[in-house]
Amino acid sequence: MNPVLNVISSKMKTSLVVGLCLIFYSLNGLAESGIGTKKSFNENWYFEKGDLKGAEHTTYNNEEWEPVTLPHDWAISGPFDKKYNARNGGLPIFGTAWYRKHFVLNDDVKNKRVSVTFDGAMDNSTVYVNGHEVGKRPFGYVAFNYDITEFLNSPGDKNTIAVKLSPENFSARWYSGAGLYRNTWIEINDPMHIKPWGTFVTTPVVTQELAKVDLKTTLVNVSDNANTAKLIHYIKDAKGNLVAQASGEYRMDAQSTITPSSQFDIVKPILWDIDNPHLYSIKSEVWKNNRLVDEYSTPLGVRSIEFKVDDGFWLNGRRVQIKGVCLHHDNGPLGAVANRRAIQRKLEIMQEMGANAVRTSHNPPSPELVELANEMGILLQVEAFDMWKIEKPTIINGYNKNFDQWHERDLRDMVIQNRNNPSIIMWSTGNEIMEQKEKDGWKVTKQLTDIVKNEDKTRPVTAGLSMYPDALDNGLADELDIVGLNYKAYKYGEVTKRNSDWLILGTETSSVVSTRGIYHFPLEKYRKHESNYVTSYDLVTPPWAYIPDLEFENLKNNPNVMGEFVWTGFDYLGEPTPYGGRDHGNKAYWNQDWPARSSSFGAVDLVGFPKDRFYLYQSEWTATPMVHVLPHWNWENKVGDVIPIFVYTNAQEVELFINGESKGRKVKGIDTVTLPVDLREDKETKSFESKYRLRWDEAYQPGELKVVAYNAGKVVATKIIKTASAPYSIELTPDRTDIKADGVDLSYVTVIVKDKNGNPVPNADNKIQFFVDGPATIAGVGNGDSSTVEPFKASYRRLFSGKAMLIIQSKSGEPGNIKIRAYSDQLRDGTTEVISQ
Repeated sequence: MNPVLNVISSKMKTSLVVGLCLIFYSLNGLAESGIGTKKSFNENWYFEKGDLKGAEHTTYNNEEWEPVTLPHDWAISGPFDKKYNARNGGLPIFGTAWYRKHFVLNDDVKNKRVSVTFDGAMDNSTVYVNGHEVGKRPFGYVAFNYDITEFLNSPGDKNTIAVKLSPENFSARWYSGAGLYRNTWIEINDPMHIKPWGTFVTTPVVTQELAKVDLKTTLVNVSDNANTAKLIHYIKDAKGNLVAQASGEYRMDAQSTITPSSQFDIVKPILWDIDNPHLYSIKSEVWKNNRLVDEYSTPLGVRSIEFKVDDGFWLNGRRVQIKGVCLHHDNGPLGAVANRRAIQRKLEIMQEMGANAVRTSHNPPSPELVELANEMGILLQVEAFDMWKIEKPTIINGYNKNFDQWHERDLRDMVIQNRNNPSIIMWSTGNEIMEQKEKDGWKVTKQLTDIVKNEDKTRPVTAGLSMYPDALDNGLADELDIVGLNYKAYKYGEVTKRNSDWLILGTETSSVVSTRGIYHFPLEKYRKHESNYVTSYDLVTPPWAYIPDLEFENLKNNPNVMGEFVWTGFDYLGEPTPYGGRDHGNKAYWNQDWPARSSSFGAVDLVGFPKDRFYLYQSEWTATPMVHVLPHWNWENKVGDVIPIFVYTNAQEVELFINGESKGRKVKGIDTVTLPVDLREDKETKSFESKYRLRWDEAYQPGELKVVAYNAGKVVATKIIKTASAPYSIELTPDRTDIKADGVDLSYVTVIVKDKNGNPVPNADNKIQFFVDGPATIAGVGNGDSSTVEPFKASYRRLFSGKAMLIIQSKSGEPGNIKIRAYSDQLRDGTTEVISQ
């Protein structure tokens, strides 16, 4: 079979056979059968940074450019530098860069339509095909599709696609990444086919006995001839069993578009739920002249959602408390690249913490995150913008520059591209936008809400409001279906009393900052610590924020509030609060506390290691008995000093032992802990009596710290920490020992150092060198240190608070055993193996 697509490499290695100039990339004969299906367009790209004149033309020579496989984030390789903005992670995310790719289409594509899709391009992209400008897209977070048929050369001749990106500095408040950081696709279609993102499925009736399904399908006929399209739909359950089907025939004029509807009944449907995320699929076929010319797949989750003024969010007829986290889109040492396994692991860790929901702050998510949420039973609030028309104080090249021209297109596309996914339960049009203080800010809010409702009436619209009471007084909040309140837990009762018919949600809450494994004494709240690290006692917050305990209490006292989205689930690159600060007279330039370059907001650090706060949320959000104790028990210079010991548990009571001696039991909810708070809006609030933590103050003695949790007098959970001696050996633990040989899959290898007795050394900082033998590469390294300029793309990493992370990535089409060795001077090597197949 002749391949549909040949990819031409412009830089050939000497080991290749002389005269071989084509690398073949097959679309599995889809053009021959006439069935249009998207295929990856990620391989054999070339990258170069610089404002290069003429790089869009076919005659431009890119032989010296760097060969890359997409997704690709050019900035994550660094280097970190003080001259870059620490607010964005201290990495070179701005500047002009180019991507180029050469390909040949064979005769099979005659009379077909060829299109390319970019899931995201960061940002200010311009796409060229054979020197012709195809289109522009300033916003880096929304996918776009271009029909490139008219720009292509004749079958058999070389084509060149070039993408110019020009992201600006000071355009975001976090690390945005740079480049073609999401997947790309090519599709070859018959002139009669289903439009990209051309289906819309809803379930207007959902009961245990019957689900009614409505499917709208947008068909296009881009030929100059009229014809009849036969459309057949099949609904299958997760096991592939056919449960319903429908069909119809439609006469289509030349150059026309139609959107027919089809209805189905599913008897005794299996409902999509957070505990059982069952997914049906809809396969749509387009037939023309008795020939199959297109296939299209649509996800279907049968579920009902309801939002009650007096009783929060309901899923499938039962109340579900939203236990949510805000997540930025970067994947730590991998940068912004949309790697499916990296995103899956992030969501797995959040579920382990007890989270059941994610807010995609503050931008549209990758398709992979949404697909995984569907599969894993995670509720999503999908957010559009961090800025509307009015500039934010620390952003000088933000979305406001493109708002007038692009907001409607971007918002509509976000909804259209994502609305078939059952995991999505609400849309957010913005976060802490400056229009909150404007008297006519409600007008923009209404306009955006109307745009969303025009594309999807099945879900409510919200936004994260931070300016209280301005956004309520000027009518802006009235234009939202759900009033999202950022950091206003102590105002829930007041807002409810004032507006008894409002649906209320904590769209952004808490914002504690902490550094994994770091503990400062005495126990007190502060703005900054000279170390550039923040104590992990979970009590330090920025001025606008508060401890998790206060949110727990106010949600308990206001059951009408449907839940919260914590800021944040994971640490992320950029926004190194409480460090950083404006410098050099530039309102957007943060570098005063360099090398602080990452956030400390996460309950989990940048590489996925849980902080203590992870267990505080787990103690409130999960039912399986657990107990966690902090701090670590290695305090060489503090023998006899009193150490505050905190315990987080979901059990009824806990007993503390030090070297086998009981220090007594404490009862959760009865024995409270006094914690410092200083709410900016309430200067009289100086402390909070927490029912959610237990505390002992005991003299430090080396040895064993043990906590035992009880329910009804029975032991249900135990945690032991032992004082470690000097580092002795390295231990490697992969999160997955079997990965796919697809060139994309990952294994995250945890690196720790233990003493001679096998105890983890919590303050070890040894430098570890990594050696990988076999079909894999090092995708990145990290350790959760928010204040280091060690590179992520390297074969070494220093331990931070006793841990580091090695990320390996398989090689495409190369199965085999991967042997990993970790070396450090004066330590026993660590070894492990991973199988790629």
